[in-house]
Amino acid sequence: MKVLVGLSGGVDSAIAAYLLKQAGYEVTCCFMRNWDSALNNDILGNNTLGNDICPQEEDYNDAKAVADKLGLELLRSDYIEEYWNYVFKNFIDEYQKGRTPNPDILCNKYIKFDYFLRFAEENGFDKIATGHYFKSIETDEGIRYYKAADLNKDQSYFLAQVDKKALDKCLFPLGDIDKTEVRSLAHELDLVIADKKDSTGICFIGERNFREFLKNYIPMKPGKIIDIDTLEEIGEHEGVYYYTIGQRKGFGVGGNRGPYFCVGKDVVKNELYLTSINNEDYLYSDSALIKDINWIGELNSEDIQCKFRYRQADNEVNIQKLDETSAVLTYPDKIRSVTPGQQAVFYKDGELLGGGVIETVYRDGTDVNKWLYDRVNNGR
Repeated sequence: MKVLVGLSGGVDSAIAAYLLKQAGYEVTCCFMRNWDSALNNDILGNNTLGNDICPQEEDYNDAKAVADKLGLELLRSDYIEEYWNYVFKNFIDEYQKGRTPNPDILCNKYIKFDYFLRFAEENGFDKIATGHYFKSIETDEGIRYYKAADLNKDQSYFLAQVDKKALDKCLFPLGDIDKTEVRSLAHELDLVIADKKDSTGICFIGERNFREFLKNYIPMKPGKIIDIDTLEEIGEHEGVYYYTIGQRKGFGVGGNRGPYFCVGKDVVKNELYLTSINNEDYLYSDSALIKDINWIGELNSEDIQCKFRYRQADNEVNIQKLDETSAVLTYPDKIRSVTPGQQAVFYKDGELLGGGVIETVYRDGTDVNKWLYDRVNNGR
């Protein structure tokens, strides 16, 4: 079977390629170029990184060194325009609406498991493979998908928007292996990336300050910071788009009631709402409307588990489908910092069922954001 492995220049995809070769697959590797750092150099300030070569080219060189070491061919494929149209523009549009998107999820949906898959099929490959920590199990009813054995590295959250037909055409060699073993294998193979630091955060931001990056695309517009308890103006923010629900630093305000949490924002009035760290109650909700749901597994029970953020523990919730792409989640015990624009990902005992976008968050039947706006506007 001919398999095309997405080789990123990191240790995980390198070991994925090695394991597939050892298992007898006919393996070719491919480096995906999704972001042109050189093209955006003036805007993004890449010169401040102090490198003579842009980070993505460094990753390509590492991928080439790995492919050569493993005796595998390395191709290159370019998705800069597709990434801009389907991932980056959505990222900026969502922030301008006051929401908090997850571009890595969209990159998987549109680039790695769509355009890259098409590239593989057009070039005669039977399957693609990646270095995601994610498990697939073949059953009599078809392939089912689960969290990886290494729960600390599990990446099922980021794959919840991928079409199941695309997942069925992919191999995930790291589903039953932990990160320690991956590093150990890389050392045994004497790979140059054996100790390379894992990539974190959003790929196109890299080592730059997140807020400084956003300023290149969403200009600063200072506005009022309001203490939601006292309704007093306690400072000035740089731009309401730069903050997210649950954020607990970076506001430049203090005083007797500080430190603070961000509990909401009004993008029309350009106001940021904070509450004292001693009063987190405003951060909690008990239900949410989820839209644009992508189903991967069968929903056989209303009682499921849900992650509202990647590093968050699973939460017991009840799901009521409204139609095939929308549902209401209820969680009477309340959950903290459920944020519009982010992803709600559904599980049943470790099996990935799917996920969708958090559209509206409620408490006691009231839209939390609307409640905050009404409190501020009616209380003045």
